[in-house]
Amino acid sequence: MKKVRILSYSDEPFQNRQEAAGLLADELTGFQAEKTVVLGIPRGGLVIAQIIASHLSADLDIVLSRKLGAPSNPELAVGAITEDGHVFFNETIVAHLENRREYIEQEKARQLEVIKRRVALYRAILPKVPLKDRVVIVTDDGVATGATMQAALWAIGQEKPKRLIALLPVGPADTIKKLSEDADEVICLKCPEFFAAIGQFYNDFTQVEDDQVLEILKKEAKRKGSR
Repeated sequence: MKKVRILSYSDEPFQNRQEAAGLLADELTGFQAEKTVVLGIPRGGLVIAQIIASHLSADLDIVLSRKLGAPSNPELAVGAITEDGHVFFNETIVAHLENRREYIEQEKARQLEVIKRRVALYRAILPKVPLKDRVVIVTDDGVATGATMQAALWAIGQEKPKRLIALLPVGPADTIKKLSEDADEVICLKCPEFFAAIGQFYNDFTQVEDDQVLEILKKEAKRKGSR
């Protein structure tokens, strides 16, 4: 297991994603000097990523990789598909799937279709940031099973970043520790003992819509253009 930093086991909720992002940013002293990219998992993760990227004066981007879910448990990641269509698998899990070839092809096609729609929508505004040899921070508004974050870490790792950090407001301790297998460091503000759903740890957990995502990406494109 690689480095895991859990700040507390409190179950006190955040006011909103903005408050969580500000508290996360406070834990990143020293990253301003790094060649850092902050990636947000859509949609809520991008709200948090924007605040952190602004705090660090870092590049901002969105994660478009998707997990490939198991047939009887879609929250279990059997693999991931990247933005460019590259697929890789957790061979240990795949080996136990019955009729795995047909299922995997169907699941791959489903998730690739989602990625294609998002690429068409998002990349017209903000081109993808290359990650090779960069310090990459990937964030979301929380994790439960961690399957989506795990798939993102797998996909990002294929691009050979210099360092890969998972940064999270809240998640179960066992999930946070599991994610450390695929990141150089995992930082989590709160790992409550009793965890039912991410939303229970926010007073305001309003759904983030595509319009808000597009506005964040437009602001980032404008910021880059003004440098």
